[in-house]
Order: sequence, then structure tokens, then C-alpha cells
Amino acid sequence: MMATDEMIPQKAEAAAWFRSLRDQIVEAFETLEETQTAGPFADQPVGAFEVTETKRTGDAGEDAGGGLMSVMRGGRVFEKVGVNISTVHGTLGERAQNAMAARKGIPGMKDDPRFWASGISLVAHMQNPHAPAVHMNTRMFWTPHAWWFGGGSDLNPCIEYDEDTAHFHTTQKAWLDPHGEDHYPKLKAWADEYFFVPHRGRTRGVGGVFMDDYCTGDWAADFTLTQDLGRAFLPAYIPCVEARRNLAWGEADKDKQLVHRGLYAEYNLVYDRGTKFGLETGHDANAVLMSLPPLAKWV
Repeated sequence: MMATDEMIPQKAEAAAWFRSLRDQIVEAFETLEETQTAGPFADQPVGAFEVTETKRTGDAGEDAGGGLMSVMRGGRVFEKVGVNISTVHGTLGERAQNAMAARKGIPGMKDDPRFWASGISLVAHMQNPHAPAVHMNTRMFWTPHAWWFGGGSDLNPCIEYDEDTAHFHTTQKAWLDPHGEDHYPKLKAWADEYFFVPHRGRTRGVGGVFMDDYCTGDWAADFTLTQDLGRAFLPAYIPCVEARRNLAWGEADKDKQLVHRGLYAEYNLVYDRGTKFGLETGHDANAVLMSLPPLAKWV
């Protein structure tokens, strides 16, 4: 991370990319819904995204950015899926300043606590317990003292299939290898660490790739890497859904899914940095908590 100027062109380019990626993913998910012609939900209406504009205001009521929250509920394939984008700016509060200074060691945050952040975040919870849930996000963060990228994706099946796990990871690796063959193993290990649930002694899923505080000093190269994390998502995930969405399932399978969703909810509410930051900085609570499953179970 390094001291920065305002980086206005770079901010605009990043925000435009996150919007473009959002549009691609929404279209792909709608296609899955339209082509679901078998199984117990095939006679239901095709799921559609409900799109809501979100707005954020500063302490004095001034505009502080916002975004789009796109949520589909009760679809043929997706029980609940949210694809959110946001671009927000303002001044970090004292707690957020202290947390960032402690974690990143950035000098000067108290003197000039301005920030700007843009990104995309999605979580999908599926109707069929054999089809894996998934999370993906990528983001850019700017302060006057440093800029960085972060994000990744991880697969969260309640019923694991080795071939799905292998496909998901192999696809991520193929997109990351052009940036250096050390990237995939490093980001895979980072995901295993970040998505670990300490009080359960396990990861929340079968892993993926993840990075945070990523800044080599070469903005264009780091942005391209971040784009490729996003570009890898659909080819990594869609085939896993297509392979499982028509499998028969029973009550025991659904029960297993609901229990696993409880683990997912625990992680997001207790440990996830994005959830904490969104609530800490006053972003729309519904958008921040979009990742929570529609139903979960604890036994």
C-alpha cells in the first residue's frame, strides 16, 4: 500500500467494472432460472431480481454514495440470491480509523480519515441441496494514505462433490496463473485462512481464492488481477449448478442444507470484515446483511 493522489480516473474505471460484472452475473443467473425445466420447482414462475437503489448519507445528511441491491427470492434454482454493487465515500469514524490503523499500520488516518470504496458482493443460496451455495466479492479501497484491492470467491456446498470442488479450483487457477503461478496457491491458502470458523474448527465451505490489502504499487496490474478474479467466477460456478440442479433430493438433504446455512450465518455475523465495515460505516443494513440465508437451522 502506498500514499495516493485522488485517483479519480482509476476510481471511475473500477466502479464501472464492478457494475459491468454485476450485469454479466445477473444475466447468467436469470438464464439459469429460465432454463430450469425439471424438478419440483420447474412449474413455478421464473425467478426475477428485485432491484433497489441504495443510498448512504454522512453524519450531516450529505450524500455519501450508494449502489444497487439486486435480490431474487423463491426462484426455480435460487432460493435467495443477492448481487450488490456500491460506491461509497466519506470519513471513517474513530472506531473504523483505529481498526484500520491497527490492522494495516497506515499512518495519518487520524489526520485525514477520508475514504472511498467500490465493489461487488454476491451470495447465492440454492433450492436444491445438491447445488452449492457460493460467495464472491471484489473491491477497491482508497484513502489519502493508501489504496488496495481485495476479494475472491468460495464454494459452500452442504453436500460435497469432489468433482465440483476440483472444477471450481481448477478454473480459478487457470485465470490466476497468467499473473504468476504463485498467485493461485497463495490466494487459495489465504481463502482457507480467512473463511475458517474458529469456534467450529472448520472452514465454512470447500474454499476458493481470496486476497485483501493487495497493492503492489502498480494499479493497472493489480486492477487486472482483480478483474480476473471476477471473470473467473461464472465459468467456475455455473457448471457446478448445472451438474446438480436436477438431482433428486429429500427431507434429509434439505435438513443438511439448513444446518450448513447456520454455519454460514455464524461466520458472516461474527467474523466477516465486509459485514462489520458495512454496518460500521452506515451502509444500508439490508444490503449489508443480504448474504444471510432465507432459512437456517441449528441443532
